[in-house]
Amino acid sequence: MQDIESIDDIQRLLAEEGYVCGRPLATVVFLALRLGRPIFLEGEAGVGKTEIAKALSAALGRSLIRLQCYEGLDVSSAVYEWNFAAQMVAIRTAEASGSADRSALQEELFGPGYLVERPLLRAMRPDPSGAPVLLIDELDRTDEPFEAFLLEALSDFQVTIPEIGTIKAPEPPIVIVTSNRTREVHDALKRRCLYHWVDYPDFDREMAILRARAPEAAESLSREVVAFVQRLRTEDLFKKPGVAETIDWAKCLLALDVVTLSPEVIADTLGAVLKYQDDIAKLQGSEAKKLLDEARATLEPA
Repeated sequence: MQDIESIDDIQRLLAEEGYVCGRPLATVVFLALRLGRPIFLEGEAGVGKTEIAKALSAALGRSLIRLQCYEGLDVSSAVYEWNFAAQMVAIRTAEASGSADRSALQEELFGPGYLVERPLLRAMRPDPSGAPVLLIDELDRTDEPFEAFLLEALSDFQVTIPEIGTIKAPEPPIVIVTSNRTREVHDALKRRCLYHWVDYPDFDREMAILRARAPEAAESLSREVVAFVQRLRTEDLFKKPGVAETIDWAKCLLALDVVTLSPEVIADTLGAVLKYQDDIAKLQGSEAKKLLDEARATLEPA
C-alpha cells in the first residue's frame, strides 16, 4: 500500500486517479484508514460517493468488492449461498454408485467446495494485495432487517455461516457505505462509521473535476458547462444534475464538436444533464437562453 502520512497524501493519491477530493472528505478517508473505521457517505446521486471507492482501491492497489443494494436484498445475495444444483448432482451420483456415506456426504455437501461466496464474505477473506475496499452502495435502498444484519459485519468484521461457523477477516476491509438518503439509515449503523455529507462542488472544484475527467475539453467550453450546470442547480428541479451529469454532458458536447454553448445546443443535449421530462420541459423556449446568459454573467475573464 502507498505510504500515507497525511491528509495531503490522500488528496494527492486520489487526484492521481482522477478524483478531486476536498479536504473535509480527505480527512474522513485519512482517519478511516488510520482507525480502521467504516465511512458512511450521504449525498445526492451523482456527487461522487461511489467513485471515491473506485479511486481509493486503485490508489491503494487494493481489490474493490461492491455490494449493490436493492429492496429485498438478503443474506443469500449479500453473504453466501449453497450451490444447490451441484449438491443435487453430488447426491444423485452418490446414490447411483450405492456408496453413499450419509455423514461424509453431508459434511462434503456443506463444505467450501459447494459454498458460493457473495461480496460480504469475499471481503472477509485474505487477499494477497491487502484488505480490499468494500463498497456497500446505496444502503438506503435495502430493508431495515438487512441494515440490522450489517451491524455484526461492520462491528466485528465477521460473518457467521451456521454449517461452517464464524469467519473473521484477518485484516478489516476498508468499508465505504453510501446512501442517497431516500430513507433514513438507523443511528446504530451510523455510529459505527465516520460520517460525511458529500455536497455539490463549488465552481472551482467542479472545474478541477472536469479537467481531470474530460481533459480534452477546451477551457472556455468547460467553464460554460460548469457555470450553466451550477446555475441549473438553483432551479426548482425534480432531480438536480450531479457531477456525473456535468462530465457526461461535456463528453457529449465534445462528440458533437461543440465549441461553445447555445440555446439550440442545450435543447439538443439536455438528456445528458436532466433525466426527467418535467425538468426538461422547464427549459424549453427562451428559458434555456435566459439561464445561459445568467451563467455567462457569472464568469470572469479566463
